[in-house]
Amino acid sequence: MDDLQEIIGEFLIESNELLDQFEGDLVALEMDAHSSELLARIFRAIHTIKGSGGTLGFSRLAALAHAGENVLSRIRDGDVLFRPEIATCLLQMADGLHQALSEIDKSGTEGGLEFSSLCDRLAAICPAASPVDDVPAPSPEGASVAPGDELQPTVPLIGELLVHAGGVHAEQLQGALRVQSEGDPRKLCEVMLAEGTVKAEAVVDALQAQRQAGVEAQNNNTIRVDVGLLDKLMNRVGELVLARNQILQFTSTQQDTKFLSTAQRLNLITTELQEGVMKTRMQPIGTVWNKLPRAVRDIALGCGKQVEIEMAGADTELDKTIIEAIKGPLTHIIRNSIDHGIEAPELRLACGKRAVGMLNLRASHEGGQVIIEIADDGGGIQTELVKQKAIAFGKIKAEEAERLTERELLDLVFLPGVSTAEKVTKLSGRGVGMDVVKTNIEKIGGTIELKSKPEHGTTIRIKIPLTLAIIPALIVISGGERFAIPQASLVELVRVEADSQERRLEMVHGTPVYRLRGSLLPLVFLNRLLKMPGRAAEESVSIVVLQAGDRQFGLVVDDINDTEEIVVKPLSKQFKALACFAGATIMGDGRVALILDVMGLAQMSRVVREKREGSQLTESHSEASSNSAEGQNSWLLFRAGLRGRMAIPLSAVARLEEFSSSVIEYSAGRNVIQYRGQIMPLYTVAEVIGAPPPELSDPLQVIVHSTDGASIGLIVDEILDIAEEHVAIENSSRPQAICGSAVIQQCVTDVFDMAALQQHARSEVRA
Repeated sequence: MDDLQEIIGEFLIESNELLDQFEGDLVALEMDAHSSELLARIFRAIHTIKGSGGTLGFSRLAALAHAGENVLSRIRDGDVLFRPEIATCLLQMADGLHQALSEIDKSGTEGGLEFSSLCDRLAAICPAASPVDDVPAPSPEGASVAPGDELQPTVPLIGELLVHAGGVHAEQLQGALRVQSEGDPRKLCEVMLAEGTVKAEAVVDALQAQRQAGVEAQNNNTIRVDVGLLDKLMNRVGELVLARNQILQFTSTQQDTKFLSTAQRLNLITTELQEGVMKTRMQPIGTVWNKLPRAVRDIALGCGKQVEIEMAGADTELDKTIIEAIKGPLTHIIRNSIDHGIEAPELRLACGKRAVGMLNLRASHEGGQVIIEIADDGGGIQTELVKQKAIAFGKIKAEEAERLTERELLDLVFLPGVSTAEKVTKLSGRGVGMDVVKTNIEKIGGTIELKSKPEHGTTIRIKIPLTLAIIPALIVISGGERFAIPQASLVELVRVEADSQERRLEMVHGTPVYRLRGSLLPLVFLNRLLKMPGRAAEESVSIVVLQAGDRQFGLVVDDINDTEEIVVKPLSKQFKALACFAGATIMGDGRVALILDVMGLAQMSRVVREKREGSQLTESHSEASSNSAEGQNSWLLFRAGLRGRMAIPLSAVARLEEFSSSVIEYSAGRNVIQYRGQIMPLYTVAEVIGAPPPELSDPLQVIVHSTDGASIGLIVDEILDIAEEHVAIENSSRPQAICGSAVIQQCVTDVFDMAALQQHARSEVRA
């Protein structure tokens, strides 16, 4: 009976999805009790669960669903007015159905579950409804069409399918129906099986045919795939990415154009396959949000408050692993927002607000990450109270607390043991929660930020990665070893030449800092932190500016390589206690590189604490340096043909790439290359300014500029450096596509106009 088990599995999945929809729709119906569309959808969900459960022999589940269906039928017919106590009772019915489905999933039966008291409550809430004891046997045909509901697709009845397949004669079917009508409580299929008029295999075939007909009736072009299978497929793709990286590293020593072209093709196909497999693991965040309206309703009732919830961006997609990881933190944040943030109705009215509080959830994609915002319109956080609580709990000294900024005072909420609750309740007040939320968010590479305004509410902003399996990372070298830094934490790269170290690198209160655009950036020397050998002090310094939570620091390394896609491998238990490492990856040459945990590095080096103590010092410099920072920018320096040394703003650079000339193709009179699923046109500085195009070298150095999802490649002779300079551009007698000239790194440098490149590309398209 493997086929029957498969059908039961489909029933469990579908029923759980329908119940999730049912709960959300029921809470929405409380806000709009006259919505016939919501009521019809709610009725359809319960009717389908009842019919399918009855067909499969789950009589107690079907009876409970039927009791709820009676109530909904009375509401739909206008005999009963929908009110909060009815909603509460129907939600309790949904809990009972969830419990039954869970038991069926575990044991294959309903076990010892008993719902008679719940059925009695449902019957009592609408006294004229049919008593549960008189409930007819659930429709054995499992029809999912509610009476008078023409919106649901028509699905053939099992009896019709049996007759059509020749498994039973019409007379035998009618005889079984007569037995049922005389009071036999058995389902139609049970009667026919007992009388020997039909075989079990025929019933299973009919159930499968009915299910298939239902799928076709809904024009469903999707399939369900086991998550375990997707995980295995993702692991295989990860291994393929590693093999791709090894081949690409090997190509740097090869001259065979056919081999190089094949390697480039493999690179493209692997990238597309990786993106495709990752998309199969993506789920809309709405799968988590669908459960929140019910949670908000229950929490608000428990607190004696009235709260509405609005959600935007429910279709924002995340990897399933991330979805599972944020369920707990989101629920806790919402609980805190209702319990601590939103005031009681009488207090809100006294403040001139609506009695009903508002909770807003928003999700969106931003820069390869997902932003989730949870905002309430409550009383906000009283930072003075937070400060006193933190001092009382011994989390911070009084003299240190006086130096904290408003932002840093709010961050005290994330310390373990700190709570602003006046008393301990069953919901909160023990100071356990927000620290766990922060830890769990950071564990998946995310950050959490808190903003609050007294009497106007609080907003919590969470930034999390799209996926954890394969990520872009910057490869750096320190102490002769390679390390990977997740690109999501990368802010910028800075190089300090040996002759300028003395005036750019300083010590403040025993902490090394770097003056970056008027601010003091704390420095962490990776080799010192990990107790590895470092370079000589007179050599140039490479600084990777990283974001750890809401603070930045500079990680000093020996060398900076390139960015590449890496496959994240978990660390063994011997290394998990090391906060500075988030995992490991296998590089192109087969050697292992450790992935750095940016937040862990900040905590180990006490950068967070140093930043807090040095906040006043930083503020004292900010005003003095605000004028001098005007006009300062980050520049990418390169060499291009006869124009020599040139620069473009670093903000205009999407990526720096190196291509073999063998992969260059020709289309519409233009050199092009297949790049990340697009056909990217390639230009030289010479042709943009109207000069003859130069001979192309091999390999090609290409600056990629992206606008509105489209990429353009600018071919240059050599990438020189990245510079931080106060730039004064002189515009006198400038050539076409050159903004002007400036002195950068003590050399006269032409500033290339990226807008001219875009205009040049658009004019070709129009032509």
